[in-house]
Amino acid sequence: MMPKVFAIAAHPDDIEFVMSGTLMLLANAGCEIHYMNVANGSCGTAEHDTETIIAMRLQEAKNAAAFIGATFYPPIASDLNIFYNEDLLGKLAAIIRRVAPDILLVPSPQDYMEDHTNTCRLAISAAFARGMRNFKTTPGTPIIENEMAIYHAQPHGNRDGMNQLVWPKIFIDITQVMVDKRKMLAEHKSQKEWLDRSQGINAYLDIMEQYGREVGQLSGKFKYAEGWRQHSHLGFSKAQHNPLADLLKKYYYTLERNEKY
Repeated sequence: MMPKVFAIAAHPDDIEFVMSGTLMLLANAGCEIHYMNVANGSCGTAEHDTETIIAMRLQEAKNAAAFIGATFYPPIASDLNIFYNEDLLGKLAAIIRRVAPDILLVPSPQDYMEDHTNTCRLAISAAFARGMRNFKTTPGTPIIENEMAIYHAQPHGNRDGMNQLVWPKIFIDITQVMVDKRKMLAEHKSQKEWLDRSQGINAYLDIMEQYGREVGQLSGKFKYAEGWRQHSHLGFSKAQHNPLADLLKKYYYTLERNEKY
């Protein structure tokens, strides 16, 4: 049985910016892929009311997940309401137990906004609690005891909250899927139209491509890449467990550095 891959990000379009190329390659390798945004995109507009933009962004996210054949999970919070608390942790832990992923893709621990960093914290703790019988999920969900590898994506713009460049440890060559990565991001029409009006035609798509090009340049090897850092194996798997390297040999490259991150 091929691995299950679960991508969890904060807002609709975050997966498309920093994870979707790797997800597509994993799907092409035969993996079962799953897709979730913790927040509903309620603040991602300058013109629509709350109910309207939530409905729009929910459908856009569903369309994006369908574009790559991913199973979709609905959001559990509003924008700027992703907090590290018992309520959200219990809800997310229940979903992770249901999915039982072998590979978990999550945001960077360092990013420019707390919705992103809190999503990272929630996902890690929810995964850690997957086998804890006395941790109560919402709804109650049976424990799982599978081995799991967790990878952190690049922060938005490849920089942390202090605007310092974050160097990946793992580079995945997404050059051959960049066209489809653009198409997947373009499913988020409300965001594309918003930025296109303020920054120029295709600004939204071009910014995403620019970030991927920068990661490719950091690799010194690929034209476009997505960057990853693997979470500690402690509590999740045996040491040296790295399924991305096994599944994506053709696209995988590591570059060891002595940077802060």
